[in-house]
Amino acid sequence: MCACSATRAAGPWDDSLAWVSTSLIYRNARGYELTMQVLYGRHYQARMRAVAAEVPEGSSVLELCCGPGTLYTRYLRGRVAHYIGVDVNGRFIETLRRAGADARKIDLRAEKRPLPEADVVIMQASLYHFLPDAEAIVERMIAAARDRVIVSEPIRNLASSKLRVIGAVGRRATNPGAGGHAQRFTETTFDLLMQRYRSRVLKAFLIPGGREKVYVLDSRPPGRSERAADS
Repeated sequence: MCACSATRAAGPWDDSLAWVSTSLIYRNARGYELTMQVLYGRHYQARMRAVAAEVPEGSSVLELCCGPGTLYTRYLRGRVAHYIGVDVNGRFIETLRRAGADARKIDLRAEKRPLPEADVVIMQASLYHFLPDAEAIVERMIAAARDRVIVSEPIRNLASSKLRVIGAVGRRATNPGAGGHAQRFTETTFDLLMQRYRSRVLKAFLIPGGREKVYVLDSRPPGRSERAADS
């Protein structure tokens, strides 16, 4: 649920309330972290570790919709050769810059130039921001990645949780400052999107707790990969 720009359109995904003003959780890094801990509970750290484990040591990394950069500051710093974080939220970008990272404020929906190249390109919990044309950003990620693309996406709609606190927080987590985002993936619709890249799938798995699913895609041209798909 990091900050990216998107527009609302109809589609076969779960809907939740879209908010006009910037959700409170996106106004500072501390509030964002606390909210994510509420939403993911005891699995929050495991969620990050699961993604970080798919990044080969010594790689260069581009993370889209990076939020306050928690993946980098807690799990990748010291393990990777270089890191670039991209987000539309200026507060998050400033936080990440103060941590010494190469952080860039970019609205990925408005900016159509090629993405910076890196060995690994990552997006966590933000692909829904690009619905109904999520395939376009996946294609841009593949084009920018020299080795692999990692996409981790919620497949259980937290806004509709039966737990009152979780549902309320989830509904207020829809607007990072570029408009509300009502559409969500289910596991079925996420798998359907990734079926378009089935020849590239190296691995697909649920994070602990089952709220998100991770796909690891081989970004190298067909015929140049010696990896076997685990899908």
